[in-house]
Amino acid sequence: MKTSDHILLLGGTYEARLIAEKLTASIPGARLTVSFAGVVKDLPDLGVPTRVGGFGGADGLADFLKSEQVTHVVDATHPFAAQISGHAAMVCTALQVPLIRLERPAWDAVAGDDWVRVGSIEAAERALPVASRVFLALGRKEISKFYGREDIYGLARMIEPPERPLPAHWDLVLSHPAQSADEEIALFRAHGISHVVSKNSGGERAYAKIEAARRLHLPVIMIDRPELPKSETSADVTELIEKLKAYSA
Repeated sequence: MKTSDHILLLGGTYEARLIAEKLTASIPGARLTVSFAGVVKDLPDLGVPTRVGGFGGADGLADFLKSEQVTHVVDATHPFAAQISGHAAMVCTALQVPLIRLERPAWDAVAGDDWVRVGSIEAAERALPVASRVFLALGRKEISKFYGREDIYGLARMIEPPERPLPAHWDLVLSHPAQSADEEIALFRAHGISHVVSKNSGGERAYAKIEAARRLHLPVIMIDRPELPKSETSADVTELIEKLKAYSA
């Protein structure tokens, strides 16, 4: 890459922060802009130009790439952020702008896991048995899809409160994911959890709940990832940085 290149980093994950730090160190003269969707208000200060909010669809993203003379795009959004990933793939193909997507390897069930794999949030809601006591590892915009299940108890964990308050008999934990299975086991036992609902986000930082469910012999309703357009991908931050550095504008 050249130091005159302009990289747009579509953020929203822990890995995006690492990419921003390593890019700044690896290509100190290159221009880097980080974009956040703005779903979470408490955003990190990465020490580089940052924009918050959507682009206004694929056309808005295309306009941004052209007006800001973006030469490369890195998609480090959440594996379930299908809309922005789809727009990025479509626009970068049309404008012939190189795109690399960070694609964490998905989790696979191992011995001792009890998974029910489903293809959507709605299917996960339907898969829960009557009177379940469920830990919901979902985003603040998705949690309300379970509110109609008046027969279940829900324990929700998220960074910020949901837009619609939880049902009165549910509980909310405001925090990042626990980093140890022992912490998750203690949480599940304290609330009498019988089932876990999780997206297959992959990575290590949110895996503790899956290990905890295995050790407690709890069924996991695992939501499969949406299918994303074909793109150049990297499984980890180091590989992505090396691929990006290899580009020549």
